[in-house]
Amino acid sequence: MTRPTEPVWKLRTDPETVERDLVKLVLTLVELIRQLMERQALRRVDGGDLSDEQVEELGLALMRLNHAMTTLKDHFGLDDHDLNLDLGPLGPLLPPD
Repeated sequence: MTRPTEPVWKLRTDPETVERDLVKLVLTLVELIRQLMERQALRRVDGGDLSDEQVEELGLALMRLNHAMTTLKDHFGLDDHDLNLDLGPLGPLLPPD
């Protein structure tokens, strides 16, 4: 019988770090979704699926989301490296920019 491997990253329950670790996990998920949205938006722009007005609105929305992420990372003392969880043999969660 094989023993299950230890998770690469765990949410600690230490009262001193639980808030920061939870924020880190949530911001990681938001960053992953942001990157996926950005890639999809670029595909739609390149495919000519959007009007000029839609391209402007989409660009503005992505810029605001990026600004909000930067503000939250700064507030909690996190950087991009902190949000890129190591998934062991699968590699990092977030693709390189």
